Amino acid sequence: MGFSKDQLLNRLQELEIEYTKYEHPPVLTVEAQAKYVSSSEGALSKNLFLKDKKHRYYIVSAMVDTKVDMKVLSQRLGLGKGGLRMAPEEALAELLQVSLGCVTPFAVVNESARDVSLLLDQKFKNQKRCIFHPLSNEVSVSLNTSGLDKFLKSIERDPVYVDLEANPAVGKDQPPDLAVYVPSNSVVVPEISNETSTKQTPPPKSVSAEVKPVASAKPSKPASKGKSVIVENSTPLPYKNPEKFVEEIMDKTSALLLSEAKGENVEALAETLRKRLTSELTHLAIMYKNTAYAQGFYAGTHSQPKRL
Repeated sequence: MGFSKDQLLNRLQELEIEYTKYEHPPVLTVEAQAKYVSSSEGALSKNLFLKDKKHRYYIVSAMVDTKVDMKVLSQRLGLGKGGLRMAPEEALAELLQVSLGCVTPFAVVNESARDVSLLLDQKFKNQKRCIFHPLSNEVSVSLNTSGLDKFLKSIERDPVYVDLEANPAVGKDQPPDLAVYVPSNSVVVPEISNETSTKQTPPPKSVSAEVKPVASAKPSKPASKGKSVIVENSTPLPYKNPEKFVEEIMDKTSALLLSEAKGENVEALAETLRKRLTSELTHLAIMYKNTAYAQGFYAGTHSQPKRL
């Protein structure tokens, strides 16, 4: 079970991050949010949850007036012109563990989102305060970027601010400037069988009118040599080593046990552990499975028997 709104706000208080909270009815657009939170209280943001063809995920958090060209951003990440699209709605629950309309930089707090890349609009740096939903679209919080940076660093995230409106040339002598921020791991999200809910609903025009639509997906072609800037076989060591894999599971279990044991009876504690660890351990298992597949594929394609 992921972080709740209250747990996130408590974390901000523990970190002594100053913020202002605004409660309001659920909102799905910046336009609706603006009815309850004045721009004088901070800069409103639009947040895109994206994925590429290799199942790597991204949150792009930008000022409302920032024009985000998806094709340009895709090229700058080294994914080609049509390499990005809106992430499927089921990934919101599986990875970010939030509902539609609740994607913000705070959504990377959950362990299941550790392989989701977060790109922040550098325009935020020029604002006294910025406004985001704290995992719930029934609340907005206003804080400065130093507070946001402190929060991200507390979960071992280095804040990444980029010029989302830049359009640098990409070529043989000018590699993609944002390729370093492409996640190294693919994340496989189980698909929901209901055909009507397999894709993330695009944000209403009032939120993302500036975002140019991505062309519909075409069958992928084998990548030609020398063009890819992503290293496929770059899975972190813990997922190549069974002992490290088990050790990480035990570390998580022990840490949670110590934090929850006070004043709990055995049944309640067991239920708490189950709820808190199920999603994280499922994510670890998926990562380990993907690693095993990748290693087998790599070995099969690079190890050829000697000819007699």
